[in-house]
Amino acid sequence: MVELAEVLRRHWPAYEARHGPGILPSHRKAVRAIMRCRTPALGGQVFRCSGCDGQHFAWHSCNHRACPKRGHAEAEHWIAKQKTKLLPAPYFLVTFTVPEQLRHLIRSHQKELYSLLFAESSATLQEVAAKPAKPRHLGAELRFLGILHTWSRQLVFHPHIHYVIPGGGLTTDQLRWKRIKDPDFFLPEKVLAMRFRNRLRNALKSTPHFQSIPSKVWGKEWVVDCLPVGSGETALRYLANYVYRSALGSQRILKDENDRITFRFRRSDNGRMETLTLNSDEFIGRFLQHVLPRGFQRVRYFGWLAPAAKARWKRVLALLDWQARPGPVRAAPSPPHCSKCDRPMILIGTIARAPP
Repeated sequence: MVELAEVLRRHWPAYEARHGPGILPSHRKAVRAIMRCRTPALGGQVFRCSGCDGQHFAWHSCNHRACPKRGHAEAEHWIAKQKTKLLPAPYFLVTFTVPEQLRHLIRSHQKELYSLLFAESSATLQEVAAKPAKPRHLGAELRFLGILHTWSRQLVFHPHIHYVIPGGGLTTDQLRWKRIKDPDFFLPEKVLAMRFRNRLRNALKSTPHFQSIPSKVWGKEWVVDCLPVGSGETALRYLANYVYRSALGSQRILKDENDRITFRFRRSDNGRMETLTLNSDEFIGRFLQHVLPRGFQRVRYFGWLAPAAKARWKRVLALLDWQARPGPVRAAPSPPHCSKCDRPMILIGTIARAPP
């Protein structure tokens, strides 16, 4: 296994020299954070073993969301927190994707167009679900959690949005909870895809980007997937990988030799593990295109799950006669154990981070 930070320390200077002013500030910040993560540059704590007097240095994390060293504990806490909002209803994982011809445009204007993807896909869900006259529509207001995902397993740029949605919603007068009739069917996928395409096209018409989009994009069949996921817990655990993990974990990097980096990935069609080798320039470029713009929220809440809709949330709980689960409590971190005698270690001091 090769650490991503090691790869960046070795190849970043040459990458920076080649691309110079074209490197985004957010990309520079991410690389700087990853290379300094869990090193003396960020300071840390000093522990002494209670048995053999051995010392252990615990260096601080950079906590950058693109860093592959983000902790497992944070992901588990997020999952536990989201579970408190699950309702007694069948859940669905709805995924909105865009045609390949739009990906370059989105990558070049990430902050603006990611937000547009969220706005139009969430509005599409609410619009289609609200139609009461259609037998395969719900006729109710939805609530859902949305997460932006931008990478494929080979680090190719592939923006799409996942939504976790309960199979039911509030009627327009907010007096009834309306359930879906079939636990395996939520909303018609083709209708969602067509409406999303039309909404996004209309939204892009008011931007300077519209003229650069090939007209054939609007004649293609777009894809929206609605997958039943039972109680919703497995979907939350699946999506936590995108909230608290970067595009590439260090455990996937196998070799860094002769300016070529080899990493492994699992094929989506047959589940088999394969390897891919890229030169350092291509490897770093593929990784950096998934670093989110500064301040952009990857996770968003809609409908009566939004923070400003607490009254509607309480009404839903009352209509379902359902008690929400208590929130998770963060446990105090346990001290590290000695690598020699496996006894708990005692904190004896701290080390300040290095000056800028």
